[in-house]
Amino acid sequence: MWKQLLAGIQIGNHQSIARAISLVENEVEGYDHFLQSLPIGKTPITGITGPPGAGKSTLTDALIGHWTAQGKKVAILCIDPSSPFNMGALLGDRIRMSDWYNHPGVYIRSLATRGSLGGLHPYIIEITAILQTAGFDEIIVETVGVGQSEIEIAGLADTTVVVVVPEAGDEVQTMKAGLMEIADVFVVNKSDRPDADSFVKNLRLMLAPAFNSDKKIEVIKTVASQKEGIGELANAITEHQQHISINNRKIWLLTERVYQLIARNRMKPYDKKAIYQALQAKASKEQFNLFTFVNEYANTGNA
Repeated sequence: MWKQLLAGIQIGNHQSIARAISLVENEVEGYDHFLQSLPIGKTPITGITGPPGAGKSTLTDALIGHWTAQGKKVAILCIDPSSPFNMGALLGDRIRMSDWYNHPGVYIRSLATRGSLGGLHPYIIEITAILQTAGFDEIIVETVGVGQSEIEIAGLADTTVVVVVPEAGDEVQTMKAGLMEIADVFVVNKSDRPDADSFVKNLRLMLAPAFNSDKKIEVIKTVASQKEGIGELANAITEHQQHISINNRKIWLLTERVYQLIARNRMKPYDKKAIYQALQAKASKEQFNLFTFVNEYANTGNA
């Protein structure tokens, strides 16, 4: 089964790709050996993140149009927030991208975060590896843009695009250094709005002294709904990806991926449903102590 799937993936068969992703998500027997057998893929990964309402999906849609017009094959992973009760995606497939679902050169998959504290899908590393094997020219990962996902995307993407809008002035001023640091390209979307030029100028001033001279961060103005600035953004992404090397930052990003994979493997013995059942019997008691429960459960498998 796995050999047939790999053969289908390598020729870009969308059904094989979808099947493999589902089997890996569900940890079907043999999935780990399948992952180890994947050829090394070199397709660059572009992460698109930013606050809700910044227009990330519209921007992604415009990038798909730009790249497919150049004859490129594009894969998109949309990370949706998920219900903490059933772990399903709340947003489902993005309506804005509906034009591309039947396009032979485009593969789109919505993934629920499934309660992942980092904000990305728990199998995002494996899924992107599958897509890299499938011969796509571009891979986009669009995050929910809340919580820690902005930081986590930097551990996955070769190029991280942070999308903001002109009204986000106060928000940008209070951005953590970590968020500013992960950006390889800043996009000021909806830049036809008032004060956009002033916002872009201030953003460039903020970025100038913050980093070493060896990292230039582009600031691109776009109006994604009108497809304005998309070519310039695509060029900035390509330019950045042409200069990716195995430097200290890349090693740290790979270190983060290895750490996440090891941590998840160590967590395999712990089933959320079993924890839920154990909590049902304990949480309502007056003497319930969360930390005692965790210690006992981790050491004995029950509490």
